[in-house]
Amino acid sequence: MKMMLPDNVTNIIQTLQKNGHEAYAVGGCVRDLYLGKTPADWDITTSASPKQVKSLFLHTIDTGIAHGTVTVMMGKEGYEVTTYRVDGEYKDGRHPEQVMFTPLLSEDLCRRDFTINAMAYNEDQGLVDLFGGLEDLQKGIIRCVGNPQERFSEDALRMLRALRFSAQLGFEIEPNTYHAICRLAPTIEKVSMERIMVELNKLLTSEHPERMAQVYETGLTKVFLPEFDVMMGTPQNNKHHCYSVGEHTLHSLGLVPAEKNLRLAMLFHDIGKPTTRTTDEGGQDHFYHHQEVGAQMTGEILRRLKYDNDTIASVKRFVRFHDERPKINRTVIRKAIARIGLSAFPDLFAIKRADILAQSQYHRQEKMTQIDEFEAIYRDIIRSGECVEKKNLNISGKDIMDLGVAQGSLVGDLLEVLFQHVLEHPEHNQPQQLLSMANSYIQQGNIPKRKPVE
Repeated sequence: MKMMLPDNVTNIIQTLQKNGHEAYAVGGCVRDLYLGKTPADWDITTSASPKQVKSLFLHTIDTGIAHGTVTVMMGKEGYEVTTYRVDGEYKDGRHPEQVMFTPLLSEDLCRRDFTINAMAYNEDQGLVDLFGGLEDLQKGIIRCVGNPQERFSEDALRMLRALRFSAQLGFEIEPNTYHAICRLAPTIEKVSMERIMVELNKLLTSEHPERMAQVYETGLTKVFLPEFDVMMGTPQNNKHHCYSVGEHTLHSLGLVPAEKNLRLAMLFHDIGKPTTRTTDEGGQDHFYHHQEVGAQMTGEILRRLKYDNDTIASVKRFVRFHDERPKINRTVIRKAIARIGLSAFPDLFAIKRADILAQSQYHRQEKMTQIDEFEAIYRDIIRSGECVEKKNLNISGKDIMDLGVAQGSLVGDLLEVLFQHVLEHPEHNQPQQLLSMANSYIQQGNIPKRKPVE
């Protein structure tokens, strides 16, 4: 099967070949081409040393030269070119003690993680597939190159990568590879949280996020996300539910768009249920205030997993308000939007629908109708330009100070009072009317202390 390589990749390979070196596209890009996908990155492996690679191209960057990698720039695009290498002993479960260059492509390919990632290609030699990677692609199998215990001992993150590829490609993990993950799962503690976070994101945003179940079944979550194990063991004896907390979560993951924050929100939306579970005299479970508890836990877990502050704030907000059910009343909904924050919408509706669709059939249609009505009013409020954020008040802090209020907390208190009034009466968001109201409060000398929107 002939593969079409991009011109820049072909040029790099041919330049190396014309100067007496071997060169191939290798790894994930070859795998993706055979699957009919457009590779995100192009990696090239070569018999040329890093010094020789650098001498053949005008613009190169020493991105990983100690491990044989040079980035060749072709215009604004960069392509990693790595010398054939053999890795020494892995004592820390992550980095080889030494890297030795080799003239043999076969030795370079045998150090790679999975057969489907251990294929190389160029136009002269065609596909070089020493470990049955193409057959595994055709059969839909994730299998380690050689001994899986050795591959996972070299880099424990490969265990999570195997599950991530399974989720992305819809492939099954070959039994020996799967059993090795189960045996070696505790060793993932050697891996940094930053690297785990990257793989978790890719798994969650894949076509099969429900395969998070295998991350639990293999014992990996026990190490880096033990709260999920607790969820899997927490029943929901309640007419609204037909799964345990964890199973409900797994069913909900694929019901929202494949966007990182939405999938994280579904993963954590009920994280607070195990600690808030109570059982009444009739045997029914309840989870009062699990949203607030869950939001707090979510922040702690995401910080532990090294997520950035924006992601943490967004996901916490989704968790906190995923079960929000305001009365279908325009004023109440304006206040709900102000309290929750406009940036959470309309994604919050997708989260709420996914939550309900992963529950039992009990009153499902009524619940979905309530969300539809909530969203319809929300959209009409936005379309009408009604003020639901304080920044859209038609009066500013400077306007209030011009009325004689000294800069300070009283300005904020008065703006909050006016904002809450406008949430009740959006037609009053007019400069002169707001100034008149503000002046009235000032003249009376009775500016209420600000309170959160209810």
